[in-house]
Amino acid sequence: MNKNVNDWLNDHGDYLYRFALARLRDPHQAEDAVQETLLAAIKSNSFEGDSSARTWLTGILKHKIIDLQRKQIREQPLSDLIDLDASDTSMDDFFDKSGHWLDKPQTLDMPENALEQKQFLSILSGCIDKLPAKLAAIFMMRDVHEVENENICKELDITATNAWVMLYRARMGLRKCLEINWITS
Repeated sequence: MNKNVNDWLNDHGDYLYRFALARLRDPHQAEDAVQETLLAAIKSNSFEGDSSARTWLTGILKHKIIDLQRKQIREQPLSDLIDLDASDTSMDDFFDKSGHWLDKPQTLDMPENALEQKQFLSILSGCIDKLPAKLAAIFMMRDVHEVENENICKELDITATNAWVMLYRARMGLRKCLEINWITS
């Protein structure tokens, strides 16, 4: 460890904060995650210079973010939890009785210019915020942080089927929100 924490903070603090903020969407949590990352880096003697300090710190930060999301899911109030039994008909809005799409899903063309892309990401972030907390967290863990389903199940103490159903519902909710707020007919 040739550099001290002040050097790491000056050289990489803004980057780490932006990285955390993009994933957590909460400035206070992002600050806490960066602080915990720097504390873990100070306590650790594992940095040998095989990669850049930024890469090493980002790896630590990714784990801190996932830990924070796991904690949020576990500490979620009972009233916020979603009942995943068969009586939930929220997906019936998308399918007919035979299980076919009522409206064929529209394709989502990637925005071609920076303004459109920024607007799209803003709308996507808003759509993620509208999801129930548990669905948003699982979506972020799986599709943003690319945590394997097996690890998600183990960490959240849920079955693979439950995880896939929740992920499916999160994706469908995002799709519906994006169709309403972004895709024009």
